Amino acid sequence: MPPTFTPTYTHVPPGPVAGPLQLLPVNAEVMAVHTADGAHVGSLKKVGGVWKFKAMGYDASGGMEPGHGPLTEQHNMQFATPDAAEVSARLLGALAGVPGSSV
Repeated sequence: MPPTFTPTYTHVPPGPVAGPLQLLPVNAEVMAVHTADGAHVGSLKKVGGVWKFKAMGYDASGGMEPGHGPLTEQHNMQFATPDAAEVSARLLGALAGVPGSSV
């Protein structure tokens, strides 16, 4: 199923992130993570049977900055499955400081 948004790969300024987050399959072990308005903010990668969030940012000229971006503090957050609702709730909840979302 095609995404309901246009994926973009540019700098996301600090501040709130448009949710809910969307997952786009890249292959069997990688899912791209995009904001509701299409900005790429990272990936979920299956590492040793565990899905880990890998934050991604972009500099002003569009260069990739692994481990950066608006969800930097959630880099390496683990998930049992790539469930879009859970991923969105936990990543955005942690960004907003919601207790228990970073578990």
